[in-house]
Amino acid sequence: MPIAETGERDDECEHPLAAAPVFIDVQRQVASIIKDKILVGYALWEFLSVMNLAHPAINTRDTALFMSFRRTLNQKPNAIIPLQTLVKHFMGRDIGQNGDVPVERARAALDLFRSCEQTWEGIIATGAWPCALPPADYRNFFT
Repeated sequence: MPIAETGERDDECEHPLAAAPVFIDVQRQVASIIKDKILVGYALWEFLSVMNLAHPAINTRDTALFMSFRRTLNQKPNAIIPLQTLVKHFMGRDIGQNGDVPVERARAALDLFRSCEQTWEGIIATGAWPCALPPADYRNFFT
């Protein structure tokens, strides 16, 4: 808290997160929300690592790891193709024109998944897995 010249707290300058819940409570709430859900997104390991949560790999649809995208773009299996590139190539649209807008990125990743959902789920239905492994440092966030 800022201290005024008198040595007293200046409540008018209170930090905006002062009333925010503690991390462990948020972590528990997020864990409860995503439990038994399929997570769809791009580079999900970033979200999971920040929250320090693990999630079953079978319940993830990570567009950063989808092998079909990598093969179509002639990329190596371990290449991480930027979301902007994937969306431009497969959806014909530009994202990120106004900076990094998380809602725009989330919608783009979901649209990208939906564009190939039948193929993706069809591969899983055969017992195969359509994705590469996440970066080694993040594998413990997928069970």
